[in-house]
Amino acid sequence: MQHISLTDLNLLIKDTLNTQLEPSYWVVAEIGELREARNGHCYLEFVEKDEESNQLLSKSRATIWSYSYRSISAWFQSVTGENLKAGMTVLANVQIQFHEVYGLSLNVKDIDPNFTLGERARKKQEIIAQLKEDGVFEMNKSHPLPLVPQNIAIISAESAAGYGDFMNQILDNEYRYKLNSKLFVATMQGEKAAATIIEALHQIHRQVENFDAVVLIRGGGAQVDLDCFDNYELAAHIAQFPVPIFTGIGHERDETICDLVAHTKLKTPTAVAEFLIRGIRIYEEKINLATQNILSYLNQKIEREQHRINDLKHSMRYALKKHINKAENQLDRYQQKMQYGIRTSFQNTHQKLEIYEKTLDLINPKNVFKKGYSYTSLNGKSVEGQKLNRGDEIKTITARKEIISKVESTTKK
Repeated sequence: MQHISLTDLNLLIKDTLNTQLEPSYWVVAEIGELREARNGHCYLEFVEKDEESNQLLSKSRATIWSYSYRSISAWFQSVTGENLKAGMTVLANVQIQFHEVYGLSLNVKDIDPNFTLGERARKKQEIIAQLKEDGVFEMNKSHPLPLVPQNIAIISAESAAGYGDFMNQILDNEYRYKLNSKLFVATMQGEKAAATIIEALHQIHRQVENFDAVVLIRGGGAQVDLDCFDNYELAAHIAQFPVPIFTGIGHERDETICDLVAHTKLKTPTAVAEFLIRGIRIYEEKINLATQNILSYLNQKIEREQHRINDLKHSMRYALKKHINKAENQLDRYQQKMQYGIRTSFQNTHQKLEIYEKTLDLINPKNVFKKGYSYTSLNGKSVEGQKLNRGDEIKTITARKEIISKVESTTKK
C-alpha cells in the first residue's frame, strides 16, 4: 500500500493552498474571542453562528501581527468610536495560512470599520423593529408627565461624575425647590451593565408607588461604553416601566435605543436636572399667573359689585326718601282729618251734652217741683203702682217742702 508521512501530507496541503487560493479574501465573521499579547500581537477566533438557533456553524483561528494591529485597531477606533472586541461582527481581509505543526489559521491584513458601523446600525434597527412589533416601543412615552415630580428614583453608579453633577444641580437650584431622590446603584458600562440596570428597575418597581419618575443617568464616555444601552432586554424593561423614565446618558453623536424608548431623552445628567427644575418652575409660573388672573377677576367683580351696591344704595335712598315723603304727606292728611274729625266729634259731643244738660235740667226734679209738681213715695218708692193701705205713711216732696201724710183712704180712677 502506498503511503506518505504526516509531515509530507501537511506540506502537500500547505503547497496546494498556497498555489490554488487567492492571496487574500474578504470574510464576514463574528469575533468569538480576542486576546492582546504582551508582544503586541492580537489573537482572535472568528466564528459564524446560525441567526435563528445561534448554533455554531464554523470557527477559525486568526492572528493580527503587531505591526499591523497597531494601525488596524487605531483606524477602527477612530471610525467606529470603539475598540475591537468579542461579539463584534467585522469584515476582515484575511490571508489563509497553513503550518505543518500549528495547522490552519488566518492572518488578518485589514478590517473595514465602515462595515461594522453598518452592522451595528442594522442590529440596532432590528432591535427597534422588534420592540415595535412587540407593541412596547411607545409605552413609556404614553405615561402622563407629572406636573410637579417630587419623588425621583435615580439609576446610576454612585461614584459617577454624572450622578454628582445631577445632585448638585438638584440641591443647589436657584429656586430652592426640594426634590426627594433615592439612588439605585447599577453598573453603567460593560457586559454586566444591562443586567444591573434591569435589577435596579426591578427594585424600583417593588416600591413604584413612592416615585413620580425614574432618572437613568451616565456621564459622557467612549461610544463602546454605551453599547449596553442598545440592549433589547434593557430597552424592553424601560419601555414597559409604569412611570416615566428620563435618560441623560451624556452623549450627543447619536441616540441609544434606551433613549428612544424612554419617556424623555436629554443630553446629559445636568440637562435632566434642569428639565425637572424647569418643569416645576413652569408649573409655579402657571399657578402664579392663574392666581393673578383670579385676583384680577375678583377685584373687577368686587369693583362692579361695589358700583352696583352704590347705585342700589342711591336708588334705595331715593325710593326711601320718596316713600317717607309720601308717608309724611299721608300722615299730615290723616292728622288733619283726625283733627277735623276730633273737632267735629267734640263739637257734636258738646252739642249733645248741651242738649243732655238742657234735657236733664228739664227733667231735674227740682225744676219739675218748681213748676208745681210733687213726688210721693212709700218706703222710698214711688206710690205709683203700689197698693196703699189705710194708715200707710207716705212722703210727698215739693219744691220747698217734704210732707209726711198718713193714708186714710184711697179711691180708684
